Amino acid sequence: MAKLLTAAQAGTVESSDILIMLAPAQAGTGIQVELVSPTLQQYGEHIKNLIVKTVASQGIQDAIIHANEKGALDYTIEARVKTAIQRALGERGF
Repeated sequence: MAKLLTAAQAGTVESSDILIMLAPAQAGTGIQVELVSPTLQQYGEHIKNLIVKTVASQGIQDAIIHANEKGALDYTIEARVKTAIQRALGERGF
């Protein structure tokens, strides 16, 4: 189980990308996702579930995530989430 050390972000608000901003949350609060997207009605639930699944797969149980999505594909969303997590864990090279 990993614990986020600091707030971090990855991505942009350009077309076909997503900006992920995440921050540590108090223990036991779970993974909270706030999503802004022009396709919120059609794909919002899928995007939120993908973000939560990706965060959980990295061993994070508590996080506050703000995502500003602009038409990103699944692999882009996963990559941005993983990069933000690595930065929040203080891992070098990201």
